[in-house]
Amino acid sequence: MKRKSQNITNKLPAAIALLAILVFWQLAAMSGIVPHYMLPSPVAVFGAFVANFSNIMANSVFTLQETFFGLLLGILLSFITATVMDRFDILNKAFSPLIIITQTIPTIAIAPILVLWFGYGMAPKIVLVILTTYFPITIGLLGGYKSVDQESIDLMRAMGASRVDIFRHLKFPQALPQFFSGLKVAASYAVVGAVVAEWLGGFSGLGVMMTRMQKAYAFDAMFAIIIFIVVISLLLLLLVHVVSRAVMPWQQARIIEREK
Repeated sequence: MKRKSQNITNKLPAAIALLAILVFWQLAAMSGIVPHYMLPSPVAVFGAFVANFSNIMANSVFTLQETFFGLLLGILLSFITATVMDRFDILNKAFSPLIIITQTIPTIAIAPILVLWFGYGMAPKIVLVILTTYFPITIGLLGGYKSVDQESIDLMRAMGASRVDIFRHLKFPQALPQFFSGLKVAASYAVVGAVVAEWLGGFSGLGVMMTRMQKAYAFDAMFAIIIFIVVISLLLLLLVHVVSRAVMPWQQARIIEREK
């Protein structure tokens, strides 16, 4: 009961801050300081969301599919890359700079090239999501592998453990916290990556719908889509948090022990 009360208290400042922002936004829109077409009020945005609800839901299906497949493939590719780089130090030294370089290229600059190569279907959006999510997950996993105590590895070797045993029982479990930290960052980027790709070419999706609303000067609907994208990203973060707690019950046990 005490812990539940503490959780509510911890979330209260954020709820108050969000409410204050909405009130200020509504007052700014009503005062006429900012033109309505530049900053529609929260009430107008909510009305536009209700009016375009079915259209937004239909387009969100495509964006969520791109996000899901891109994130799933990004996790798989990151796992393979980080595991191989941890196993072979020469590959770690060779590819670490290249992985960092991939993050210096703006996403908006890559998207048109991907559309040119893969067309206007789902493929370029998935590839862009993979590129967007690959770096944080790979770096998180690799950092987790490297953080394992060498004495623990030597002890397991002395007890006759193979490389697979060391990886399965020591390295991978210890890398999970950093993996999920990277996955949280990747999950927040994934939807944005899909939407950016849809801006530059496509037939369906929230990014395509945003472009159409912008050309129609329906800025209240555009704001509604933006907020909906934020909500989707937050739900993905929540999903990652729930999965991490299920996969790492010992972490939650430590938190509860510290709070006592």
